[in-house]
Amino acid sequence: MDLEARIHSEHPDELRLWLRLLTCTQLIETRVRSNLREQFNTTLPRFDLMAQLEREPDGMLMKELSRRMMVTGGNVTGITDQLVSEGLVERNDVEGDRRAYRVCLTARGRKTFAAMARENEQWIVDAFASLSAAERATLAKLLGRLKSHQKTMEEETA
Repeated sequence: MDLEARIHSEHPDELRLWLRLLTCTQLIETRVRSNLREQFNTTLPRFDLMAQLEREPDGMLMKELSRRMMVTGGNVTGITDQLVSEGLVERNDVEGDRRAYRVCLTARGRKTFAAMARENEQWIVDAFASLSAAERATLAKLLGRLKSHQKTMEEETA
């Protein structure tokens, strides 16, 4: 039973909409995770870490990776260790800080990530295939307004 099925007609429309958004996100994410596992023998967190590094050709400090991925330093260390052992990333010392490391994609890592990213892009395109271009544009506009409203509310309570 998905999240949406748990509510009743007496609940506000906003709650039903929220649960529909969550359900859609979970369904798409589950498909992406499955595809990454089946086609590349990898996980979404590993893909996400490599995606962060792909955007930063000079690499990133471990603490910055942790902040961007919104996970603990221990999680980033574990994922990085796996990727280092597979030759997909390298860990380099940071001059002047014996405790810090800069993590970079290797040439093999860049090639591997490029293949995964191409497939991931197609999986996401497929996820929205039931919507017309106009419907996708409308959805993007509406979600943009919702996002903007949430940021405004967050700023007002900070």
